Order: sequence, then C-alpha cells, then structure tokens
Amino acid sequence: MPASGSEQDFVERTLAAMSLADKVGQMTMAERMWATPQDARAYRLGAVLSGGGSHPGDNTPADWVAMNDAYWAAMMEGDDAPGVPILFGIDAVHGHNNVRGATIFPHNIGFGAADSEELVESMARVTAREILASGVEWNFAPTLAVVQNCQWGRTYESYGDSPERAARFGEAYVRALQAEGVMGCAKHWVGDGATLHGIDQGDTRLSWADLEATHVAPYYPALQAGVASVMVSFNSWNGTKCHGHRHLITELLKEQLGFEGIVVSDWDGINYLDEDFDTAVALGVNAGLDMFMVPENWRAFIESLVAHVRSGRVDVQRVDDAVCRVLRAKWRSGLLAAPRPAERRLSDCASFGSAAHRDVAREAVRRSLVLLKHESDVLPLRPEQRILVAGRNAHNLGHQCGGWTLSWQGESGNDTIVGTSIWEAVRAVSEGAVYDESGASASAAEHDVALVVIGERPYAEGFGDIRSGDDLLVQAGSMIDGLMNPLEPYGRSLELKNLHPEDAETIRRIRDAGVPVVTVLVSGRPLVVNDELASSEAFVAAWLPGSEGAGVADVLFGDAPFEGRLPLSWPAQSVDSGVGSEYDMLFEAGYGLTTRKISSSGIDNVVGVAYKSA
Repeated sequence: MPASGSEQDFVERTLAAMSLADKVGQMTMAERMWATPQDARAYRLGAVLSGGGSHPGDNTPADWVAMNDAYWAAMMEGDDAPGVPILFGIDAVHGHNNVRGATIFPHNIGFGAADSEELVESMARVTAREILASGVEWNFAPTLAVVQNCQWGRTYESYGDSPERAARFGEAYVRALQAEGVMGCAKHWVGDGATLHGIDQGDTRLSWADLEATHVAPYYPALQAGVASVMVSFNSWNGTKCHGHRHLITELLKEQLGFEGIVVSDWDGINYLDEDFDTAVALGVNAGLDMFMVPENWRAFIESLVAHVRSGRVDVQRVDDAVCRVLRAKWRSGLLAAPRPAERRLSDCASFGSAAHRDVAREAVRRSLVLLKHESDVLPLRPEQRILVAGRNAHNLGHQCGGWTLSWQGESGNDTIVGTSIWEAVRAVSEGAVYDESGASASAAEHDVALVVIGERPYAEGFGDIRSGDDLLVQAGSMIDGLMNPLEPYGRSLELKNLHPEDAETIRRIRDAGVPVVTVLVSGRPLVVNDELASSEAFVAAWLPGSEGAGVADVLFGDAPFEGRLPLSWPAQSVDSGVGSEYDMLFEAGYGLTTRKISSSGIDNVVGVAYKSA
C-alpha cells in the first residue's frame, strides 16, 4: 500500500479494509524457519523474526537481503497481496551478531564499565548500518535491565546496577539506532534484573516505589526518544506474570506513559500465563500485548484469537488498537515508503564488518577494561618482552564474544567468527610472544611475563555458566507453575575455581615456574576470583569484548590507558545476595585502577588510583 496521505489516514483506511483474519495476522510474529513467504502472504502476518542461530543460506548479508526481499514480494506483489509490508526482527544485541562477518561489540556490561553515551551511540549507529545491510528493519534492543544479582544468566545484557546509567544509555541507543532507520525495542518490561535468587524469568518481589525507582525509570528517556516498541518480560512482579499484567502494560505503559508503539511479547511469552493455550492467548491480548512472538505455534494463535473475538472473550476494539499500533510503527519507521530490500541503498553494503566499523568496536573494548590489581610494575607490557600467552580464553573467539553470537548460546572456537583473538592481537605486537594454552612450557629462563586469559564459556539466559542439572529442573518446574517460588540456591557458585579449576591450575603452574602473571578475565559478570587474583601480579576484567581482541592488547601494551570502572560491585564470596544487599564486597561499584600518560610514546606507568562511584 503506498505511503500517501497522513499517518492517520493510512491507519484508518487500512484498518477499515481489513477482515478480522487480516487484523489478527498483523498481530502475529512467526519465526522464519516455520513460516515461508507464502505462509506470510496467506495469513497476512505482521512480522517475522530470526531466532538465535536461525539464518538463511550461507549466512551472508546477501543471503539475508534475498530472504527479506522474498517476504516483501509476498506481501506486496500480485492482486491478492496484503499490500502492507512485513517487519523482520532480530536480536542484534552487541552488533549484528546473527550474521557471519559482522562487527561484534562488547556486551552491554562492558559498555557499563566504559560509561560513555557517545560510545553507545557510535555502537548503535554501526549496528544499525550492518542491520540495514542485511535488509532488516527491527532490532530487539536495547536491554534496559538493572541487574541486582550476578547469578542471573543475563547479567552481561545489563549495563550494571545503576538505573541512571541504563536510562542514559537507553536513550542514546534508541536515538542513534532509529536515526539510521532501524526500529528499536526497549526490553524487558519490567523488572527482569531483580528476580529472587537471580532466577531467570523468576519473580521480582518489590514494592511499586522500588520497582519504579530502579526498573521502570530507565524506560522514561527511551520512551521520550520515541522508541518504536517495548518487549514484555518473562518474569513476574509479586507473583503475576508480566505478560498478563494489565496494569503494567495497559494502565502504566500505554495510558499513563502515553506509549503509542508496539508492545510485543517475548518468545512464546504467553505460554506461561496458563496451561491452556487458548486461555493464555486471551489473557495476553486483554492485558494489552499488541504483537505476539509465537515462533512455531503461530497458526494456533491466529485460530485462537479469531475465535475469542467472535465469542466476545476479546473485544474487537482491543484488536483494532493493537493493529493500529503495528500499522503506525510501520508508517513511522519509513517501511511503507521504502523500496523492496533488494533495492535499498544500504542492502549488502560494502561497509558490513568493515575496518571502520571494527575500529569503533576496538575503541569500545579499550575503554571497557577494568584494572583490578597491579603490582611489581608488570604493566604495561613491552613488545620486546618474551611473553607467554596461556589460558582457555586466550585464543577462542567464541568465548571472547559470549552468547548471542551467531547462535543463541554462542559459539566455541575460531571457525565461525570473523575477528581477532587476544592471542592473535598480542602476537601482532610482540614477535617474542608464544602461545601455550596450558602454560606447561612456562620457564623463568625463557619468559619474562605470562598473559593468562581465563573465565567463562559462552551462554545465554538461565544461570549461565554456573547452572547445573538441578537448577534447570527447578527453573523449568517453576516456569510451568507460572510463578517462581522462593528457592534455595541449590549449590550454585560464582567461584571460578569451582567452575573451571583448570584456570587456577594454569596460573599456579606458571607462577611455580617463576614467571610473573598478568591475568585477563573474560566473563559476562563478576566472579569470585580470590585465588586467581592473589596469584597474579596484575588482574584485568575484560568482560565479553567481542570480535576485536586488539582492543585488549592496545591497553595491555600501553597504547591506551585503563579507563574502565566496575558497573556493579564485585563479590568476595559466592553468596545468594543482590548487589545492593549486605554481603562481602571485594570491590565496590565504580572501582578501577587507572593509568597516566607521562610521555607521548605511550603509558609509562600504572598508578594505584582507584575510583569509586558516588
């Protein structure tokens, strides 16, 4: 349908011409593997998404453009075409991380450590341009969660424990992303970072005053910036699932805050509202959800909602409100006036994964590193030194990038990700560097210093790298009940020596050989690393730096200063407590040793100056 006349004219004209089936189709989002372009045309689908790891062909930008072009043609060409283009959505949460060859940025926790809106804006612009290069229009980001417990497996998707920082960064991200022509999505509404015991999708037990001050407040600037959509969270608030919470969705978000965009469910988010799917559909629609992410079960959703409207269980005016919001978002995003994906200016753009884009990511890495310890003037490293590089994460791009990288849970190894590992970055600077993952070859006669890169494996959601079989059973059972009950931690531990004893063993082996150790921790959150810290002359929190390991080398060799500050407190022991609770802290939020530049040749010394947040 041509984008002529005013927005209101378009919305009213299109809505009036729709059948009930057409309207329900606009409220439906299917996953590309379970809905062909022909399906989208036949059922008048409003949106399609690619879940983590779901990609067309060889996973190149050209493959994505061709796929999206086929969906566009199905909706727009021919006499019986719906005439309203479909939206394609993805989780590009740290760069366009779904596509091979993309620039992979640090996860949000690293940006929290860097604490720069300008840097977030630059990242969002690069992300948007690489998204547009694949013909996609909608990004399910930014995440505005304010993490309260490091056991939460989505800690790295948060900017830290500060609602003020999340508010600043959310606004910067939304403005930059949408200025480039990609729809944003603030998520997850609301309180996902504060669940009891850090249980993903659990129960957030807070008063309204506390929920508003810490978890609702970060959304205000993003809403004022005109974010196109808001995704509802899996968690509950005081026992009521957010996906069925009419007060939070309709009364607060839509009516009180005046949000005019799309309220979208998370992946099968309505399934946990009731064991009966039909009842769950009615609960979700009546609570105020506008678009339903029903990846595989979308036909059943359409059938159920049509039946509910015909029976009167769902008022057709509620459906009309949802459809108007979807149509309005498509108008405001420029989708209606845009040519087909194959003919868009930035489709399959040569700048995808370019050196210029990677330079932005490299700068983000440099500014995110937090120096937690420094002794014996071991830093900065010098190119002429004989450097032993060791550790599981020194030469593993999958571990370096973390979850949500080409697949939902992330990758392992270097075969699928285009980038530079930390070892490769060190080797490019120092001809005397050698690599031995186990550190077995360490010798004081042959090595001046060792760089040991340790930490977590990639993961997404749940409890992450600390979850056990018992955790999964407890979590699954509680999700089926629709309510997370107060649960004991079931032996979960944030102690790295328990999770990966081989890391401490590598450091010990090298220290016993008489070689001083600089340790770099690659992880999505603070971990209990007392032993590893004590055995190292210097210790750096690198978070999940992404594809540009050269940013780590830049700082280690003194070409850039240590600037990062902890975006949340660092525990001294593994306890089931939130970051704001009474528990032993090794470092407070805002801590970080800094460096000073004495000469133009680089960083001459690391000084023991720590910064603490006010």
